Amino acid sequence: MSEIESGAMKKATELLTAAEMRAIETAAMDSGAVSGIELMERAGAAVVAAVEEGWPQLARGAFRVVVLCGPGNNGGDGFVIARLLRERGCEVELYLLGEAVGLPRDAQANCDRWREMGAVQPWPAKLDGQADLYVDAVFGAGLSRPVGERVVAPLAGVPPERIVAVDAPTGLCMDSGRVLGSAVSAAVTVTFHAPRPGHYLADGPAHCGRVICSSIGLRGEGPRRAVRVDAPLVPVLKSADGHKYSHGHALVLSGGSGRTGAARLTARGALRIGAGLVTLGVPGAAQLEVAAQSTGVMLTRVDGPEAFSKVLEDERINALCLGPGLGRDRARSLVPVALEAGTRRAVVLDADALSAFADAPDALFARLHPGCVLTPHGGEFARLFPDPAKQLAEEPARGPALSRLDVARAAAERAGCTVLLKGPDTVIARPDGMCAVNAARYARSVPWLATAGAGDVLAGFIAGLMARGADAFGAAATAAWLHVECALQFGPGLIAEDLPESLPAVLRQLDQAAGRIRAGSAAEESSTPLQ
Repeated sequence: MSEIESGAMKKATELLTAAEMRAIETAAMDSGAVSGIELMERAGAAVVAAVEEGWPQLARGAFRVVVLCGPGNNGGDGFVIARLLRERGCEVELYLLGEAVGLPRDAQANCDRWREMGAVQPWPAKLDGQADLYVDAVFGAGLSRPVGERVVAPLAGVPPERIVAVDAPTGLCMDSGRVLGSAVSAAVTVTFHAPRPGHYLADGPAHCGRVICSSIGLRGEGPRRAVRVDAPLVPVLKSADGHKYSHGHALVLSGGSGRTGAARLTARGALRIGAGLVTLGVPGAAQLEVAAQSTGVMLTRVDGPEAFSKVLEDERINALCLGPGLGRDRARSLVPVALEAGTRRAVVLDADALSAFADAPDALFARLHPGCVLTPHGGEFARLFPDPAKQLAEEPARGPALSRLDVARAAAERAGCTVLLKGPDTVIARPDGMCAVNAARYARSVPWLATAGAGDVLAGFIAGLMARGADAFGAAATAAWLHVECALQFGPGLIAEDLPESLPAVLRQLDQAAGRIRAGSAAEESSTPLQ
């Protein structure tokens, strides 16, 4: 990873699989930095702190808690939680799935400590649902087999707002966010050191409630194969000494008369994101239509492959976007021309540019290069990559279950370029396996973004950033993040035309935040004595 890329990735939160988290814990314990007992104590304390914050009535006394413990180390955390809550004056009942004699060593030690305070009761068929709080410490992030109804039955009638999950709601695969059998839904899920992909993918957000990630004193990172995008990964604010030609020239191809709206949205997005120049390539029959509708975007005639090749003789055009409203026949003839330039030009392929090759995806993949970005939604993805899409649609038989990260990685490797798989849990993957998750979930949920043309604007954002010199992966991840931020900025009632117009306010906020950071750095520098 380059120094620049490493710096950009600091704006993203690592997402750890269960195996990666185990490796970090094992390394810490093997080094003598911490013991398993200490990690359980810290995890339990973190959950209790979250409970005290979320349920302030605990401090007023007469607070009844039910703790459900599983047969592994997640259950060991549960024993710690039960003990700490009892020490705070709570009335605590504890139930264990399985026999105590089968617990791992550290969990057994914490079970013995709890037994000095209260009983370990056998697994109930159901609970009365009258407790103030239920702690789900049954199966955590490492779940490897489907969960039966018997396991989740005690919590079946409990409102999710009274459930706290430890690391993961029982029944949820945290590598994928998919349900294995049956799953619990919680108000709060407390995880440790770093979040898991399943907190943001697939069914995860619907079951996790609010996610709190607590430090338990571990050091080090995993392999950083997946991150959650928390800020732009590439520069989006223009430098003071630039001019329009230094910010690139994006060319967006349009469909014919009556089908130019999607490309116009794309071009507007590319212009707003900061491309120095944006041109729409339009068939002759649609030129008047586009000229009457577009301002600030240039216009050139592109009827077929020969005209397109002629336009591309202009070396200043450094980013292309094909697909929105293009028409499949037109896309089939023009996409090869766009890709003939090789890595000299960035290329974004969306919508019709993908569907046009549904019957012959290998013909497309053979022409792609690392400077390309494919932006399929689920249906387009299934047509281009039928095997991974089919596998993802199957009910998982065990964990870790196949995830959207897995299929996006497979697609990027197969295509040899960056693939952005759209959805509320958008995944951006590049051929080496690196993935970014842009999660429009929790506080960033924007259901109003599901509107016609929103994807066309996203394609324009990506093309505009690549025109400015951003790499394919960074441009796609940044554009997806900004796309959601624009929708949050505008709010309900949004239509696609509002997204480019909301971008200036988002960029202004980023500029103000950068100014505060610069001011803080300058103040710190001025207060440092000269050596």
